[in-house]
Amino acid sequence: MARFVFELEALLRQRLHAEKEQMTRVAEIERDRLAIEGEIRACQRSIVEEKRDLAERLGAEKAGVGHPVDLRAVRVQANASLHLITKAQRAVIRLRGVHDRLDRARLELLDRTTKRRAIELLKEKRLEEWKHERARLEQAEQDDAAVMRHKRRASA
Repeated sequence: MARFVFELEALLRQRLHAEKEQMTRVAEIERDRLAIEGEIRACQRSIVEEKRDLAERLGAEKAGVGHPVDLRAVRVQANASLHLITKAQRAVIRLRGVHDRLDRARLELLDRTTKRRAIELLKEKRLEEWKHERARLEQAEQDDAAVMRHKRRASA
């Protein structure tokens, strides 16, 4: 029995491999994005905590509760908040770069997927043509066999 052989099978395998490689790149960039977003969230939480601690210290002094405000501790806490803000801003800048890389990687993935799909569609079309040709040949063989049987009966 005849088998369908797609002459561009090697190209199809190569394009599928290239697409999978690009999927891996996109996944790596996504991991970077998630890590940076986690870093930004952690900075935001720390900033909120630092501000809350500072407000509690200053609020306790205003209410007349506790000891006088330790300006050195307040200054240290304010510097810590500024450091966290700077760290968060740097992370946001890195995140922008990651988003740009992710956009480019996704476009490349779309291009590779499109190219692979084009070859797959061609393969499907060629397979259908091959099936139709096989069916036509089988029908022709059956017709020939029927004609031969009819000739034999008519001559007998």
